[in-house]
Amino acid sequence: MIIVTGAAGFIGSCLVSALNHQGFRDIILVDDFSHVEKEKNLEGKIFSSKVDREEFIDWLKENHKLVQFIFHIGARTDTTEFDSKIFDKLNLNYSKDVWNSCVEFGLPVVYASSAATYGDGALGYMDNHDVIPSLKPLNPYGDSKNDFDKWVLLQERKPYFWAGLKFFNVYGPNEYHKGRMASVIFHAFNQIQTKGSVNLFRSHRADFEDGKQLRDFVYVKDVVSVCLFLMNNRKHSGIYNLGTGTARSFLDLALATFNASGSDPKINFVDIPEDIRDKYQYFTEASMEKLKSAGYINNFHSLEEGIADYVTNYLIPHRYF
Repeated sequence: MIIVTGAAGFIGSCLVSALNHQGFRDIILVDDFSHVEKEKNLEGKIFSSKVDREEFIDWLKENHKLVQFIFHIGARTDTTEFDSKIFDKLNLNYSKDVWNSCVEFGLPVVYASSAATYGDGALGYMDNHDVIPSLKPLNPYGDSKNDFDKWVLLQERKPYFWAGLKFFNVYGPNEYHKGRMASVIFHAFNQIQTKGSVNLFRSHRADFEDGKQLRDFVYVKDVVSVCLFLMNNRKHSGIYNLGTGTARSFLDLALATFNASGSDPKINFVDIPEDIRDKYQYFTEASMEKLKSAGYINNFHSLEEGIADYVTNYLIPHRYF
């Protein structure tokens, strides 16, 4: 039996699909299932049962002997939310409860961290455990993820295998429900369909041209591939970056989306909203040597390859993974 928290969400539902494709059927889905906009993410998925997020820890006490692996993907991911109490409850304290249960019952776990922990990148993007206590995220979401990473590293008792994954800018199918927090590719595609042009953020820093802000965009199919690798190779516990290792510009992203959509490029630049302007990351790029040294050898989709697959096979026909 495999558990996936956040199973109705973007990455969680893609992970359930990937598990199904690998022949896994005995899967327990954990989430807040009251959000009807997420229901389509789970259509066609094969699983054993659903467990409400609030009931999961008690459920695990009763059923832990049946569990083989836990993917703790569920989290509050809104980087524009500034109420730290929400993140303390859902991201920090809930994750502690999951971790402590894994320790108590001897269960391996992979959990979702975030590249938001790196803040403005002043300390680089190396997934070195020694750096984590010094990182300064730019928002409460990043703080909550880094606070849990720091807490994990201080624990004397750990699961026999565990891994934290610092997700960089993940994009791909099953993010229809995410609204403002959906990927730039998703928003760019919809802008192309409705008005034939794409809005990108204007740069508010002299050292970056408009549209030349750089991020490490990673396709969700690569993310779940790494998750499955860690489940099947429980040898090297630790906190890992999960990006492609190559930063690309938002301009590159927009042009690739126009190309996949079969449309001529038309790009407008707009100001970054004031509520996130001083929290905006202008550059992220994952150092991927640590994951490779753990044995992960699969190639990652290039930005153009990932966008072509996403637009052609999912966004245009409005399909789910």
